[in-house]
Amino acid sequence: MNSENFSLSEKIVSPSYIRQGSQARRGHEQLIRHLLEQGKCPEEGWSESTIELFLNELAVMDSNNFLGNCGVGEREGRVASSLVARRHYRLIHGIGRSGDIAAIQPKAAGSSLLNKLTNSVVLDILKLSGVRSVASCFVVPMATGMSLTLCFLTLRHRRPKARYIIWPRIDQKSCFKAMITAGFEPVVVENVLEGDELRTDLEAVERKIEELGAENILCVHSTTSCFAPRVPDRLEELAAVCAKYNIPHIVNNAYGVQSSKCMHLIQQGARVGRIDAFVQSLDKNFMVPVGGAIIAGFDESFIQEISKMYPGRASASPSLDVLITLLTLGASGYKKLLSERKEIYSFLAQELKNLASAHGERLLHTPHNPISLGELHLLNDHHSSTLSLFFIHVFRVIPLGKEQTISGHTFRGFMSHSETYPCPYLNAASAVGITREDVTLCIKRLDKCLKTLKKEGSVAKSSSPVLPLCQEDTTGE
Repeated sequence: MNSENFSLSEKIVSPSYIRQGSQARRGHEQLIRHLLEQGKCPEEGWSESTIELFLNELAVMDSNNFLGNCGVGEREGRVASSLVARRHYRLIHGIGRSGDIAAIQPKAAGSSLLNKLTNSVVLDILKLSGVRSVASCFVVPMATGMSLTLCFLTLRHRRPKARYIIWPRIDQKSCFKAMITAGFEPVVVENVLEGDELRTDLEAVERKIEELGAENILCVHSTTSCFAPRVPDRLEELAAVCAKYNIPHIVNNAYGVQSSKCMHLIQQGARVGRIDAFVQSLDKNFMVPVGGAIIAGFDESFIQEISKMYPGRASASPSLDVLITLLTLGASGYKKLLSERKEIYSFLAQELKNLASAHGERLLHTPHNPISLGELHLLNDHHSSTLSLFFIHVFRVIPLGKEQTISGHTFRGFMSHSETYPCPYLNAASAVGITREDVTLCIKRLDKCLKTLKKEGSVAKSSSPVLPLCQEDTTGE
């Protein structure tokens, strides 16, 4: 309804009532205008009616929704199922063009605007979360692993002679396979044990650089968010090493946006040294369906170079999901979630400490890990099924010293991030969206489960298994 239509409406319904309706609509339009002017996440969240009005306005700007549209091309935004069309708010054309995922589509002004606004809003959230100097980012419809691969493939054009990627070990298959898929040889650097924590071996990293030659190294591939007892890499020191040897630095920040500590490490690393790009998952940080990631960095031209490496158009679903979510929450709502997550981390740590003490065990001391916790326990492989009976979402039990071969490389002690970690443990994570009720119920069930196992006399004293209790699948993907 524009002003002319409202004037015509006054001839049908009382003008005073129409003016009320007009003022109500202007309230929605004012919010949309601020978003278009500022390109930032609104401080307060929008109502669903405002969001749906906005998305419908975007949809009618795409050619597949033009009245009387007649298209004879191979891609005209045709959809056989009206249910599918409604699921996507009739935004069918996706984002980007064949040469650039960030390019404008002539047939889809609305979808193009959606893409640009999403990237702008997400950039604002990354700054709000702690990386103040980030220059550019874009949402890509791939999860973290394939997004890392895209970064590595982009660097190939800048360093055509490079064969190796220096990688401080983290036992998670996706980030390892990302390097293999891009055609590079991962150089695994084992972590060093400091107390209970597994930390970056900086001396070993530098030795590898000198041994292989800086010109033969594509990049250093570091990690922030991870399972205890591993902790985030020493990003500042690694960034300084990369600057010293003029080697690119890619950071796997999978679920680090929700952690002010992880984001601070990235900010400081970029300040004192070199970080070329950092990649984070949409589902883990923003509670949306799996399938999207954010690639961000401090050099706008390099981030644009990565976006141009993506072949073909792309699905708009991840962009649409995260935009709807952030407009719903608003900046204040997202900050509240981050604050609650941090508070519950402390609550979870205390509850696990109490539980461990009650069962003659202890909580691993991992102060440098802001999300994940580890608790020492003596359990065997067959206990995973028992835990499942208590509806505790767990990994399978993995003994210390277990071997896992991935793309020809054998990891000893797989899932413990070390060949020789000294004890078995459980993992629990305080991730965004967790509640105190989640923690209380999980601790209650775990306590009951452990009592049952002890009563049965089935808790082993001799084996050295690992049972992470985190929000991941059993294969470490």
